[in-house]
Amino acid sequence: MNPPSIAIPAGYEALRHGAAWLDLSARGKIQASGEDRARLLHAMTTNHVEQLTPGTGCYAYFLSAQGRILGDVNLLCRPGHFLLDTEPETREKIFRHLDSYIIADDVTLEDITQNMATIAVEGPVAAAILAKLGAPAPEHDYDNSDWARMLVVHTSYTGGPGFFVIAPVEERDNLIHRLQSAGAVAANPDAFRIVRTENGRPRYGEDISERYLAQETNQPRALHFQKGCYLGQEIVERVRSRGQIHRVLVPIQIDATDPPAAGTKLQAGESNVGEVTSAVFSPALGKVAALAYIRVEHAKPGSKLFLGDRSATVS
Repeated sequence: MNPPSIAIPAGYEALRHGAAWLDLSARGKIQASGEDRARLLHAMTTNHVEQLTPGTGCYAYFLSAQGRILGDVNLLCRPGHFLLDTEPETREKIFRHLDSYIIADDVTLEDITQNMATIAVEGPVAAAILAKLGAPAPEHDYDNSDWARMLVVHTSYTGGPGFFVIAPVEERDNLIHRLQSAGAVAANPDAFRIVRTENGRPRYGEDISERYLAQETNQPRALHFQKGCYLGQEIVERVRSRGQIHRVLVPIQIDATDPPAAGTKLQAGESNVGEVTSAVFSPALGKVAALAYIRVEHAKPGSKLFLGDRSATVS
């Protein structure tokens, strides 16, 4: 049972059992056009861009030459261009990073963030909500389909069932009204963050940063090992071939109701073996759900760890 002193954020139950919406319009949206767009993005990201066809997409990292993660992106293939959807904090960094590598390439970048709204519709009945509105619900991850002047993308902030609807900013209020009329509940950012953490879905800026190598984040969906050369690929391949990572991001459950701060150390015996990145009280679990980087020898599911006098278990 949920302790009575801990309020459940608005929209949490809808995210877990129905459908909820959240305005994510601050997310960066960068359009890449030109004949060389696929070649450039293929050479700059960790996933296989050149095999994408209009209406498909992928999740990928941008790496530095040293293999550190500069940002992550939902990379959507559209007729005539690619649309890059990224966190608000990495919008300008990714734009500058990409732009600095355009030399003789036929590639044009345009930051269209201010012109486009992004509304997340997530939860077990999200697809049914879209169906009520006559909207498509693309079946596979990162597939994207036109809906009037809007774009429906099969992707999820929380890691559960869901979609992003990307629309001209002037369509935002009408879209929200239609979603609510169809049964989607307004959720606040705290509800989305709780469900994201319960689902073990990391977020760049909290759980992923330039501190980390790609394989340490435990997100195989971001990596393609047969795509050929790209910036930072030498480090990724060295890690793959030699198994040289010492820590990995994993979900944990903490026997407490008060979430520890980011950076809190985890112990095994007398040794620090990990560090918390995100932590929330989970009403569904009745305890704290968290994400943490743990030394690989202690990161197996069921492993027991401690935060002072509180115990934790790797999920």
